[in-house]
Amino acid sequence: MTELIVGGLTPLTTTDYPGCLSAVIFCQGCPWQCGYCQNTHLIPPRAGHRLPWSDVVAFLKRRRGLLDAVVFSGGEPTLQAALPDAIREVRKLGFKIGLHTASPYPERLQNLLPLLDWVGLDIKAPFDRYEALTGAPGSGGKAQEGLAALLESGVSYEVRTTVHALLHTPESLLQLACELKGMGVGNYALQEFRPLGCADTGLCAPSPPLLTARLSGQIAQQFTNFTVRQA
Repeated sequence: MTELIVGGLTPLTTTDYPGCLSAVIFCQGCPWQCGYCQNTHLIPPRAGHRLPWSDVVAFLKRRRGLLDAVVFSGGEPTLQAALPDAIREVRKLGFKIGLHTASPYPERLQNLLPLLDWVGLDIKAPFDRYEALTGAPGSGGKAQEGLAALLESGVSYEVRTTVHALLHTPESLLQLACELKGMGVGNYALQEFRPLGCADTGLCAPSPPLLTARLSGQIAQQFTNFTVRQA
């Protein structure tokens, strides 16, 4: 078995899997270059610092009965071919499995869905505006394909968008909300950008607030469950 390349581990969190005490495994590598990324050290497929997978498993074995879930995050977890076997190994320990993904590999996400209990899907912008954020041609279509597979699967989920006044406008957020509603999304969150970990100094500079009460209210009307996470 190819070993999962792990760039970090959060031993306990209450915010990364709804309603569960969880650990987060940060998988190394991401094919997209989003300027507002908070985990830029995880973008290279390989890095100098890594945690041996055997150490991660040993840690999780000690946490059985104390944690409810394990979340695979990144980076982009679906980049790694070792992810399915790693998930199966953690499931055998009795944990629920969560995944944070942006769906750059929709077929891989679709194949993983039977192994997952919850997915946090990062949708970055209206699908026709993706390339400006990711730097990857065709990325919007891949995100849309992954979202469709997730919604069809019946796996519990949250769709979330990180919002920045230099990357989004009220009009683009309303367009995105309409696109998501049209696809059948019911659970949606907007997250205000946080500069911690971001390498783009231009984006880290103070910017005017974008999520006004009026705009948030307009978007909220489109979804069964909607929340705004402030910076």
